[in-house]
Amino acid sequence: MKRLIFVFLLLLTAVFVYSQSDLQPAATVNLTRTEAITVRQLRTEVTRMERSANRVLTHEERLQVLDVMINERLVLQAAERDRVIVTDNEINQQLQQYRNAMAQQLNRQPTDAEFAQAIERETGLDLNAFREQLRRQGIAQKYLVSQKGEILNTMRMPTEEEIQAEFSLLRGNLVRPETVRFSMIMIPYGPDAASRQRARTLADNLVREINNDPAKFDEVASRSVAPNSGYQAGDAGYLPRNQQARQIVGQPFMDAAFSLRQGQVSRLIEGQQGFQIIKITESYAVRNLELNDIIQLGNRVTVREYIGQAMLEQRQQAIITRASQELVTELRGPANRRTFTIFENNIRW
Repeated sequence: MKRLIFVFLLLLTAVFVYSQSDLQPAATVNLTRTEAITVRQLRTEVTRMERSANRVLTHEERLQVLDVMINERLVLQAAERDRVIVTDNEINQQLQQYRNAMAQQLNRQPTDAEFAQAIERETGLDLNAFREQLRRQGIAQKYLVSQKGEILNTMRMPTEEEIQAEFSLLRGNLVRPETVRFSMIMIPYGPDAASRQRARTLADNLVREINNDPAKFDEVASRSVAPNSGYQAGDAGYLPRNQQARQIVGQPFMDAAFSLRQGQVSRLIEGQQGFQIIKITESYAVRNLELNDIIQLGNRVTVREYIGQAMLEQRQQAIITRASQELVTELRGPANRRTFTIFENNIRW
């Protein structure tokens, strides 16, 4: 019994020491005030990056992560000193942009739970942490513009000659995959077996009524607006035959869609959230794209515009990187001596 108590006390001591070490500073930043970056905060960021990279970071890489965190704190303290802020309304507008992009993929507005899950899946952050990240990024961007606007304004648009030269290099990779446009009848179901069975019964009845007749498909689809119809219907947009689309809709859906000719109606397809019946309304073969071609069906962006935008974004990123490096160098430089301290012994785990 005494031995068990002794072991238990040892375990308690170990947990206490671990928790205390987690609260120790990995670094302190003191441009305008002393602010600690704790070992726990560094561990959290390192763990998130390790999950994204699917490997363990080296000690040198951890120091690089810490270096980025120090730079961010320096910029945020400088922005705080100069009263640069980002409002809740600005953050909400950014979140709405993410929601709108997700809605385009789903062909409907995501629920709050779906949106939060998607954010965590893509970023490794819960929604509150993601909001805080957006706030920090927004403040840093505003402060960068206020301090380095003259550099950011040096960017120039790519010329037609530059776009054509880039097109010549990319031409072999600019291929629009086989694509279909389709209408869909969707019979959703909930997580329980009873809901699934009700949806299956309705779906089977609709399949029998349609009986592979395109005109009958349109008639059934038009009834989806009726109260308590139990299903939704409409134009579902364009589906390219590529890996990205397959990850969204699944292989069974891809197989069904691309086995049909224009005007044909599918068999019943079972999806993750409901049963589906589709009709192909347009079909497009694989096409090697020219400069004036639409790069992706469903929008108006030409290859020329796509290349020009990509080149512009590359130039923007290069200028932002240069301006950021200059700003951080100034905040770390001789005029701001001893603005941070790193505690290397605390980050050897």
